[in-house]
Amino acid sequence: MSSWRQSTLADRHRALGSSLADWNGMATAWTYNTDLADEHEAIRTRAGLMDVSGLKKVHLVGPHAEALINYATTRDVGKLYPGKSVYACMLNEAGKFIDDCVIYRNGPNAFMVVHGSGQGHEILTRGAAGRNVAVLFDDDLHDLSLQGPLAVEYLSKHVPGIRDLPYFHHTQTRLFGCPVTISRTGYTGERGYEIFCKGVDAPLIWDTIVEEGKAMGIMPCSFTALDWLRVESYLLFYPYDNSDMYPMEGEAIGDSLWELGLDFTVSPGKTEFRGAAEHFRLQGKERFKIYGVELDTTEIAQGGDAIWDGDTKVGFVTCAMYSRLTGRAMAIARMDPAYAVPGRALELRGVTLRCAATTHTLPFDDPEKLKRTAKG
Repeated sequence: MSSWRQSTLADRHRALGSSLADWNGMATAWTYNTDLADEHEAIRTRAGLMDVSGLKKVHLVGPHAEALINYATTRDVGKLYPGKSVYACMLNEAGKFIDDCVIYRNGPNAFMVVHGSGQGHEILTRGAAGRNVAVLFDDDLHDLSLQGPLAVEYLSKHVPGIRDLPYFHHTQTRLFGCPVTISRTGYTGERGYEIFCKGVDAPLIWDTIVEEGKAMGIMPCSFTALDWLRVESYLLFYPYDNSDMYPMEGEAIGDSLWELGLDFTVSPGKTEFRGAAEHFRLQGKERFKIYGVELDTTEIAQGGDAIWDGDTKVGFVTCAMYSRLTGRAMAIARMDPAYAVPGRALELRGVTLRCAATTHTLPFDDPEKLKRTAKG
């Protein structure tokens, strides 16, 4: 494994049965010895603790930080105040998606951008040239994600006022005596929190939550559990839902926000950002749409499995799951736009699986997003 980034929790992951495989340059716990269905159930019904430190954390500090982020992303970050965050996308000059991120405002001239395996870090670093802004990659900052309905119950014992922290807000506080930033964000569709801490403090925080949380049914969960959760909650993962992974025949790699259903990340009235002109030109020119498919099976479809209407291929799966909790098999798919409507009867024909399929709106779980935005 050629990972050049290391989590201070690597030994904990190995003890839980993970062989650690690379993601985004970091040795990541893709699976543990536990059943993924147990991990999925824990997060949906109680809470799970995950190490998502493989995300890249980039600080931008200086008078031109806001201008740089406004250029590089689809959001108007002038609307953010310290303690507020927002989900955003980054485009190339062709108006095609190259990364997504969460932007945290920490002060008048201080931001943190957290992103996955796309080009976000490079875009920000190149854009900083000639501007009065420092771009600081922070790999010491670890990110522990505590997700699920009991996450707030647990944290409220240790963090005064945590119940009052709204969705997409963050606060600087202490946890078990360690300085942390706790953000009400996550990647599960549940009410959850991300705990940003120093690498040296991550083992203490992890061990304490795991030990104290046992009585509440809180358990460590691996990275692959996020795939199951994100399918239900319509959370895309670059590049696994993109043409980078599944190139369109005869076309250059790249998808528009209209195709991915991420056009909502463009702030109302914002017309100037990298790739903006092409982004707006591409509206109404969708070659596919991201859409949901419910499958008549108890098995899990594979990425790339084709979806057919008779003799016509109309789409394919990018990520799938089966929920023991609901008894439903579901998938995110790249569909012909004409089929991106609910209730179309189709057929999945995969390498190892063949079954009836029905188109379904996204997200499958909690379409009103009431869980992740709940108050109190």
